[in-house]
This record gives sequence, C-alpha cells and structure tokens, in this order.
Amino acid sequence: MNELEQELARREAAHLYRRRRVVDSAQGAEIMVDGRPLLSFCSNDYLGLANHPTVIAAMQQGAAQYGVGSGAAHLVTGHTTPHHLLEEELAEFTGYPRALLFSTGYMANLGAVSALCGAGDAVFEDRLNHASLLDAGLLSRARLQRFPHGDVAALSARLAESKARRQLIVTDGVFSMDGDIAPLRELAASAKQNGAWLMMDDAHGLGVIGEHGRGSMEVCGLTPHELPLLVGTLGKGFGSFGAFVAASEVIIETLIQQARPYIYTTALPPAVAEATRASLRIIRSDEGAERRGHLAALVQRFRQGALQLGLTLMESPTAIQPLLVGYAGKAVQLSEALLAKGILISAIRPPTVPEGTARLRITFSAAHTAAQVDALLDALQHIALPLLREGP
Repeated sequence: MNELEQELARREAAHLYRRRRVVDSAQGAEIMVDGRPLLSFCSNDYLGLANHPTVIAAMQQGAAQYGVGSGAAHLVTGHTTPHHLLEEELAEFTGYPRALLFSTGYMANLGAVSALCGAGDAVFEDRLNHASLLDAGLLSRARLQRFPHGDVAALSARLAESKARRQLIVTDGVFSMDGDIAPLRELAASAKQNGAWLMMDDAHGLGVIGEHGRGSMEVCGLTPHELPLLVGTLGKGFGSFGAFVAASEVIIETLIQQARPYIYTTALPPAVAEATRASLRIIRSDEGAERRGHLAALVQRFRQGALQLGLTLMESPTAIQPLLVGYAGKAVQLSEALLAKGILISAIRPPTVPEGTARLRITFSAAHTAAQVDALLDALQHIALPLLREGP
C-alpha cells in the first residue's frame, strides 16, 4: 500500500493527479457542478442532444415498454426489437450492409480488432490513436506497430516490409485531443496498395461533421468499400450511450461469433436504443443540419477571436479546439483560474497527451450561443493570456 501511496503522491506533485467533479444537472452549455453553476466547454455532447426533449421522451417511452435492463447479452435474451431496428438504421445511415451494437466504444474497438487479428498478424496504428484502439492492438496478440501521426509514407514503408498474414490499419477519424481529421483518402490508398484492411473509429466525427452528418468518411469522400470497418460512438454526437461497428455481412457475422466484448457483455438497455433511434432521426433531419451549421459557425467565431488575441490553437476544423499550454502545471493553473470565473474547461495532461503538450481541451456544442463563445474569449483574454505570458 505504501508504494501505491507514493505513486499517488508523485502524480500529484507532477500535476498529473485527476479528480472527479459531481455534476448535478443535465448536460448542456450551463451545468451545475459541485453545487455551483458553470459555463461548460469540455463536454462531448457536440450537437446538444443529450438533453433534447424528443430524445428524453423516446427513452421514457422505451423504458415504459421494455423496462430498464436488457437482462442478458445479445446472444441470450438481451437482443430486443429496439436494438435490431437501431442496427438496421445505423447501417442504412452509414451506407454499410450491417451494423452491430456494442455497450461502449472501448468494447467495440477491443472486440473488432481482437476478433479479426491475432498471432501472426500485424496491426498498424497512428501514434495519437485513442487508448482503446491501442489497447485493442495490444490485446489482439498481433504485432502492434505505431506510425507517426498522419504520416502515410511511414505507414506504407512498414506495410511493405511486413510479412504478416493479415494487416489491419487502425486510425481515429477525428483525433480526440488534437481535433484534426485523419488523412483517410491517403490511408485508404495505402491499404489498397498493400492488401491491408482499414478501420476507423469516428467517435468524435459521426453525426457532427459532413453535410449529412456521416462524419469523417463523408468529409473525406470515402466509400464503405474503401473503409471496410467503421466504429461509431453513440455517447458523443448522438447524445446517448453505446457504440457500433458497421461493416460487411461477413465481418459482422465474424464479430458476433468471435468478439468477446460482444458475446460476454449485457446488452444496452432497450430504452437507450430507443433514445438513440430518436437522436439518429434528428441528426438526419433539417434540425440536425441546422445544429451542425450552428456548431461550425461557433467554432469559426472562436478561432477568429483566438487568432486576434494571439492564442496558440492547434489546426483543428472540428468542435475540439485545443489551446496548447505545454507544461502540465500551467495547464492545471489555467483551468483552475477559469473555473474561479465560472468557466469549466479540463486540463489535459500526460499520459493522455505526449509530454510537453499539455493543453486546455476546449469543446463546443450546438447548445452554446455566440454570446457564450464571446464570454469564453473575454475570459481567455483576461485570464489565460497573462498566465501564459508568465512562462512555466
């Protein structure tokens, strides 16, 4: 126990200790945290659907009809009509023959990679991929190789050298900490040239970007043939919970038979599936298009204002707008100073991001207003700029 205490103390001294906050309200632009109202810029509820009345009503109706729990895994008695309909609707939305629900995005990634790759295979991953993707590669027993962020030339060289039986390229669509979009067209070309499969986790893009909300593959103009595996998360742009894999009939059936996180996990509550079906209908409607347009305008407003202030933002066209700070202690200090003024933005530190790249991960939602974005810019001008000029 003493060793654990020492490790915790070391983390705290290095400004790497994480603490939970208690939220006492629904998600939104303004939330109650630890008993006080705050303006939040750190949620992944990008379209503001987590507290949408239509989504809430669908969940309530689903609970009234199907109860609270699903009772079992999908392959026992847990696969209900709402689950089945949602899978069909997600497949149609994304353009794939089939979709398969998982209880979390982490499980979807672990399940897909480990079911399709094993000893004698190779998994190639972008160095900035989400932890769940990296863990999936490690746990698959395939040889995991990480290539520099967005460096397709380096990836192609490693693919050409590989003697693996099966090669799987894995990438985020929108990178969760940087906010940039993967070079999907180039990755697809490299996969085709080298006979590899391409898998993308579009947790932060699906529903949020693209003219029709189809995410990174729509923005980059990819087809399901070029991207054999798509993973989508439902707890971000969709405002609900869970995840899915979209792929061919053969791949989905393989996952049903071999993906351990699917086989051995209780299915999502049917009411959550009903809520997600409502979210999907909004995403595909004129209201969804309006929300995406409003969100894009807020992001542009913030980037222009930050540029005028001389703040260093990363090259991100998405709702994730990281303010690079560098030193972990400075990121924590800046986050706490903003909190004192009623603005909640998390400090992101190693190991979530590489050493020397601690940041404030500023995220926007369609629930925000232009006035709230201006309030954030004003706070950054009077709080962030002076602190950043002080140095480490």
